[in-house]
Amino acid sequence: MLCRVRVLVTGAFGFVGTALVRRLAASGHEVRALTSRPPAETGSGPRPSPAERRPSVEVVRGDVRDAEAMRRAVEGVDGVCHLAALTSVRAAQDRAAEYWAVNHGGAATIARAAVEEARHSGRAVRFVLASSGAVYGRPELQPIPEDLPFTPTNDYGETKRAAEGDVLDVPSDGRFGAVALRLFNAAGATVGWSDGQSDGQSGGQSGWRTGDPETLIPKALAVARGTAACLEINGDGTAVRDFVHVDDAARAFELALAYAEPDRRAVFNVGATGASVLDVVQVAREVTGHPIPVVHRPSRGEAPRLLADTRRARATLGWQPQNSDLHRIIADAWHALSSRPRSL
Repeated sequence: MLCRVRVLVTGAFGFVGTALVRRLAASGHEVRALTSRPPAETGSGPRPSPAERRPSVEVVRGDVRDAEAMRRAVEGVDGVCHLAALTSVRAAQDRAAEYWAVNHGGAATIARAAVEEARHSGRAVRFVLASSGAVYGRPELQPIPEDLPFTPTNDYGETKRAAEGDVLDVPSDGRFGAVALRLFNAAGATVGWSDGQSDGQSGGQSGWRTGDPETLIPKALAVARGTAACLEINGDGTAVRDFVHVDDAARAFELALAYAEPDRRAVFNVGATGASVLDVVQVAREVTGHPIPVVHRPSRGEAPRLLADTRRARATLGWQPQNSDLHRIIADAWHALSSRPRSL
């Protein structure tokens, strides 16, 4: 159990970042939420009811590639959860330079800033990096253990592999601990965060978050909702992927932060439920009560199975996914999408 500390969360307005900020604040930690978005994109949002209010969340703005901005961002913190990254596998190929600059360069910049903060302040700084199962590529061994060699098959996976090296191999003087969490497919929905204050210190995130609309579950639910005509599937739909509820992923970050004591270096997989594409479609039909027409496209050579071996996280961190049943994941996402105006 981690005593109350001050934590910087980068990527705080993203899908997992939103869930993590809410969890850390609810646990009593002081949260500094970093975003590169302008104020107009974060806004103040609807005010929550008194029962939903959380301790103050300080919002700061800066680019993770900016060394001076990151030096200011880490001042006075006890921990960093680094989630800021570009995450589209397809876009990484077309925007390779940008992905390397943000994912690799950004991780290196903020890791160095955290080490310097620990050195100058004399306090320990804990660091947790959001990595990805993409670093494994498509290995034959399933489920995938953490000690499997890196064999990424795309530029995105390569940038996350490099980011792990930036964080886990950064030189320190005994006051820096680091953990990398290799996330598989975070899904479901989470309630946004807000402290309900009007002093300009909070980003006021509120409402439901459902993640990247271009991923499988949101795309299937868009068809059920009538905002898309059909779900296009590459291949026959039997490819199996690993899904984890976004709130369970956030819990893994909280536990990893507690584990990242000075001079520790560790890597953990974060996944929970294996399901094929057709399994997802069938459960989505059951949850929504709507037909979801499917159109099969030629296979792009997708790996038949990509599953996380999570025994290390369960044994070492005490992490147990509580919300990652496939039905629960899809039901939460459907509830969130159904609460939005259809035009959004």
